[in-house]
Amino acid sequence: MSSQADDSGDAAPPAAAGTPRARLAAALREGPASAHELSRRLRISEKDVVHHLEHLARSARGRGERLVIEPAACLACGFVFRRRERTGKPGSCPSCRGTRIAAPRFALESRGGG
Repeated sequence: MSSQADDSGDAAPPAAAGTPRARLAAALREGPASAHELSRRLRISEKDVVHHLEHLARSARGRGERLVIEPAACLACGFVFRRRERTGKPGSCPSCRGTRIAAPRFALESRGGG
């Protein structure tokens, strides 16, 4: 007569272990992904992903890593948002005013040498 809550053997997948920020860092080490892709994978809001990315960018140096950002790009004219400092997706292109923007992609990489 055990509790039914104890009977579900696959209640928490391995990816659910740890804090959201630790799970995000682990996902970023696997390779580049957009905030939307990370949101779906980790089951947290895209807004939370962007917030955690900003913190990870600052804290990565202490762990010998760096947050690599592949910049967003306009799908209409090809403009690349190289100088953008915010981690969220831009709303429109400053060149053509188009709104079809490919989201930036993020990854955590180890720093070489040192």
